[in-house]
Amino acid sequence: MTAPATEPLQPLQFAYWVPNVSGGLVVSKIEQRTDWGWDYNVKLAQLAENNGFDYALSQVRYTASYGADQQHESTSFSLGLLTQTERLKVIAAVHPYFWNPAVLAKWLITADHISGGRAAVNVVSGWFKNEAVDLGVRWLEHDERYRNSEEFIRVLRGLFESNDRGPFTHQGDFYQIHDFQLKPGPVTSEGRPHPEIFQGGNSTAARGQGGRVADWYFANGNTPEGIEEQIRDVTEVAQVHNRSVKFGVNGFLIGRESEAEARNVLREIIDKADREAVEGFGGAVKQAGQSAGDKKGMWQDSEFADLVQYNDGFRTGLVGTPEQIAHRMLECKKKGVNLFLLGFLHYHEDVVHFGEKILPIVRELEAAELARV
Repeated sequence: MTAPATEPLQPLQFAYWVPNVSGGLVVSKIEQRTDWGWDYNVKLAQLAENNGFDYALSQVRYTASYGADQQHESTSFSLGLLTQTERLKVIAAVHPYFWNPAVLAKWLITADHISGGRAAVNVVSGWFKNEAVDLGVRWLEHDERYRNSEEFIRVLRGLFESNDRGPFTHQGDFYQIHDFQLKPGPVTSEGRPHPEIFQGGNSTAARGQGGRVADWYFANGNTPEGIEEQIRDVTEVAQVHNRSVKFGVNGFLIGRESEAEARNVLREIIDKADREAVEGFGGAVKQAGQSAGDKKGMWQDSEFADLVQYNDGFRTGLVGTPEQIAHRMLECKKKGVNLFLLGFLHYHEDVVHFGEKILPIVRELEAAELARV
């Protein structure tokens, strides 16, 4: 079975990584005109929703690590951004092992009402063992963490639906809910019965979970062919369960007037990498992934240069002129990508550049494709 092509009538969507942790989106000593503070992020969110961005994803980190010395908590930061924007949907990343799913469901429903139906969640199975263990979490091996996350998502969805379907009960290996109902229910709209549920991954366990329970599957940066493989696997599982899943891919975008200029920036980022931090991060994530049953966890084939952008964003190939980047995006769309999750070196300037120079070309190419259908 081949990966499904994205419906040409549906335009690509765009999200950005919220820089709510210090250090920017690359582990490098290059200048990054980006700031993790509140005022900077409010302006960024407002710029983003006026330059073609549909979503923002707040990062989850609780302690200093690998260049991220300062952190703002993801759910509270996400709610704050929702109050400062009008259309932008904000995705809060969470670790299941730090939350009771009913408490999180209640938080998301409240955020949904405050924002008029723009709250979303990214359920992260986790890789940062030291952080979890230091906070008293019993650390599970890779496939068990995904089994935990899948059950967490099933409970979230059941609680979201309890207002309409009646009290929800769940007796699982990780969570027990007894005849419980949340009122009010989420804000609903066509095609969106509750806050959207995102998840990421790469392993067989992650792909299976995505197909069975997620609304969206986030992939680390990859080539169009590598992305297509994951989309195919997730879609096959989803079809067995009479579901459909949308797909996002991470990408670090470097757009310049010439390809040479853009590639020089990429070279400088890597040449000025914080080697100790990158190697420390690489060791931690590879250890987390090696415990996967098939040894195919995230970052398992990532090289040093890939890890300088900590979700393999360089591998997606969004480096070059606006025309080159737009064509690369359409190439990925044909493989089944619905959304790009983007990071930038200089957020305010680069988000505006995206909206003014790159997005119009993407839309022109999409219109040309649609005319040929």
